[in-house]
Amino acid sequence: MNGEAVTERSGGILEAMAQVRVIPVATLESEAEARILADALQEAGIPLLEVTFRTAVASEVIRYLRRADPLLRIGAGTILSPEQAEQAVAAGAEFLVSPGWEPELGRWCRERRILLIPGVATPSEVMAAWRQGWEVLKFFPAEAMGGVRTLEALAPVFPQIRFIPTGGIQARNLQDYLRLPNVLACAGTWLADRRLIREGQKEELIRRAREARALAGEMARVP
Repeated sequence: MNGEAVTERSGGILEAMAQVRVIPVATLESEAEARILADALQEAGIPLLEVTFRTAVASEVIRYLRRADPLLRIGAGTILSPEQAEQAVAAGAEFLVSPGWEPELGRWCRERRILLIPGVATPSEVMAAWRQGWEVLKFFPAEAMGGVRTLEALAPVFPQIRFIPTGGIQARNLQDYLRLPNVLACAGTWLADRRLIREGQKEELIRRAREARALAGEMARVP
């Protein structure tokens, strides 16, 4: 379903995720912060960004990024309800990510053919999301829920599902996840560290993004 639930806006997102294999997750509090991170990602060759809906200015930040960097594929994360989803899509988000499984949100996105990556943490949640037609799922919180070992255990039971692990992923364990055949890509905040962004440390953001891109490049796969 994820692959079918696309509009002109979200076309090619899953393919981009499968190619790049790393997705920065950022909580941004101003256009200035957004500019710093967008410049760093552009310099490092990462064309994807998930902006969390955890601040009052999330919609404004997404609108700004859509204008300032049309080549950056922007999603909205921490989407908890159809109301938030509507706000994010109106702001220009090309895909949505939720931290957990919420059937009403799933139905809302499916009816509107909006790309949703719903969060799951258990086999029961995987089954519930799959029954509604979603086959690319966010595994969260990845490390706290058993990480690589859990994903290995889920693989033979759900061969049709691809996961985007999020939570506790760093450069040190990125390739451990990316080598799993049921992992499409990994997402994480270490690529958009709040302190680095607030302090304007663009060079360190570029370094981290380039490191992740290189590590992912070694594990590249065709979707």
